[in-house]
Amino acid sequence: MTSESDIRWKQRFQNFEKAFHNLKEAVALENPSNVEKAGLIQFYEFTFELAWKTMKDFLESRNVECKFPRDVIKEAFSYQLVQDGDVWMDMLEKRNLMAHTYDEKNSELAFHLIHDSYYRSIEELIIKLKAEL
Repeated sequence: MTSESDIRWKQRFQNFEKAFHNLKEAVALENPSNVEKAGLIQFYEFTFELAWKTMKDFLESRNVECKFPRDVIKEAFSYQLVQDGDVWMDMLEKRNLMAHTYDEKNSELAFHLIHDSYYRSIEELIIKLKAEL
């Protein structure tokens, strides 16, 4: 029998996967304009929020209680849902940076972090969770 928490993480995963698809398209753009970079950052913000919430729901379906994003990431690392806990902690710490993309320097930094590092870690999580379905 499927538990309610098991259903919840699977439903959240569907939304996470849709958000990731948009991020994937944005990351694939060659020579993106400033508007496209801003879109990539926005897609990333949605995707990251769904990522940690999906991990939280998944862990809860395994009777692991964690309420805050930092705790979720630590538990996800210990349960091998995420490969590089440091990258995920960096993603969490840089969330505020993403809100200040009107500043060109912050925007470029955010774009490069997402494109060069964060995207791959999120993709690894998608693959790991898909295997759990």
